[in-house]
Amino acid sequence: MAVIPDSDFGQRARRRLADESVVWLTTTAADGTPQPNPVWFLWEPDDEVVVIYNATDAKRLDRFAARPRVALHFDSNGRGGDIVVLTGAAEQAPDVPQADENDAYLAKYGEAIGRMKMDPGQFAQAYSVPIRVRVTRVRGH
Repeated sequence: MAVIPDSDFGQRARRRLADESVVWLTTTAADGTPQPNPVWFLWEPDDEVVVIYNATDAKRLDRFAARPRVALHFDSNGRGGDIVVLTGAAEQAPDVPQADENDAYLAKYGEAIGRMKMDPGQFAQAYSVPIRVRVTRVRGH
């Protein structure tokens, strides 16, 4: 059963997952403090998962291992509308190709990687740990 509903809201959520460049990823520190970070992501609609590439030394990797429940959300439309919040479980995804071998990711972020003064290989080396967020719930308006 699909997590994202077949409704007007579901259509907006799918559009944002396909079109947006940045989503806010919120993990939880050991003391319970939420840790939101803007991240690049790739939506895989067939599996309803989000793929995010992380730096090898990113503190969030330890948080995923200890507390895999995460939230993802997009900025609103500036007036409190177009809210999309997804929750799910994060896991390291060694089966996901590295960023420089992921054609969909390069199509989405290739120009931005260049603006960082990196080539795809350098980016893949710096952000070498793919994680997968399995979306289990979506809400918003």
